[in-house]
Amino acid sequence: MIYTQEACSRIIEMAWEDRTPFEAIKQEYGLSESELIEFMRGHMTQGSFKAWRARMKGRKTKHLKLRSSAVSRSHCKTQYKIRKCK
Repeated sequence: MIYTQEACSRIIEMAWEDRTPFEAIKQEYGLSESELIEFMRGHMTQGSFKAWRARMKGRKTKHLKLRSSAVSRSHCKTQYKIRKCK
């Protein structure tokens, strides 16, 4: 699927956010976790992709079923900045 520059930037931003679960990205953009991994691989440098994957592996807040009910979904003040996609 082809996304606008704004959507591409938002997907990458949501993927990097610790408190935004994969299910939220699926609901908003239709990308499953495996599709998101491929998206990120194609839209990031190799080093950035590896850093992202290392950060996301085993992170309980990225999966609704694994995270504590005490974790609420919120955003940080830099959440809506635009990133340039490849």
